[in-house]
Amino acid sequence: MTEPRVRLDDLGAWLIKGNADLVDLSARFAREPLVTSWCVRPGYRARLMRAGQPVVFWASGSRGRLPYGVWGVGRVTGAVDPGPPGQPWSVPLNLPILAERDRVPRPVLRADDRLAALEVFRQPQAANPSYLTVAQFTALRTHLPA
Repeated sequence: MTEPRVRLDDLGAWLIKGNADLVDLSARFAREPLVTSWCVRPGYRARLMRAGQPVVFWASGSRGRLPYGVWGVGRVTGAVDPGPPGQPWSVPLNLPILAERDRVPRPVLRADDRLAALEVFRQPQAANPSYLTVAQFTALRTHLPA
């Protein structure tokens, strides 16, 4: 299966994922609710990331444990840093994590027909970054606090 090509003219937002089964995201974000960088897979998508582009944080993991889904929305603040050879790339961010009551759970998003085709639903194990189209990001914003 080939990965869909991201087109900048239809990029609504990047989506980065964190697996709460591997890292205690709740505790991390309780201590520091601002994500300033995150790892991304080397490739053409990472090279398309630019300062000012919207980015969404998606928490994933075992569905029974926490209300997984959209936990934050922010911006890319600079170009991806490829780092040393063989190491993950990272992208600088200004991505505040939402208060628990404002996070948008996966079932709410899955039930919205406008969001049913999100890449994160179709390919949940895909590497960072994923993306939302302009229409999908517009729909997602209707679920976020004002």
